[in-house]
Amino acid sequence: MDAAGNLYGTTVFGGAPPCPYNYGCGTVFRVDPNGKETVLYRFTGGKDGAIPTGGLARDRQGNLYGTTNFEGAEGCFMNTYGCGTIFKVAPSGAFTVLYTFQGGTDGGFPNPDLVWDKAGNLYGTTSAGGSNSCPDYVSCGVVFRVTP
Repeated sequence: MDAAGNLYGTTVFGGAPPCPYNYGCGTVFRVDPNGKETVLYRFTGGKDGAIPTGGLARDRQGNLYGTTNFEGAEGCFMNTYGCGTIFKVAPSGAFTVLYTFQGGTDGGFPNPDLVWDKAGNLYGTTSAGGSNSCPDYVSCGVVFRVTP
């Protein structure tokens, strides 16, 4: 929630075509104190990612940060879908991909929640990728840091 009482969130599905998923690729939205919803961004299922889950981290300037579970770069773990992204949505709705997971030692399929440190870095985890020493390489995961 921001100082004006607006709430922010994501939808796993919905949005508008084009999207490779039948139910849409997800959205980032705002709901004002009167209950009016505004969609800030609609995911396309391309390089921007698809299926955002979980909450959003908000910085002092009002930018929103989150993750998508799929898409971004193609060919994750030899599949046709991507391993997910970390994204930023400005208050104006301007969208930026901060990082695209490759599914190797950088991880893949990020878990939904991001946390800040005092220096302004974001931290999170993935449910896949990581070390080659993991018995099931796809399910190891990593802890990551990204600078806004």
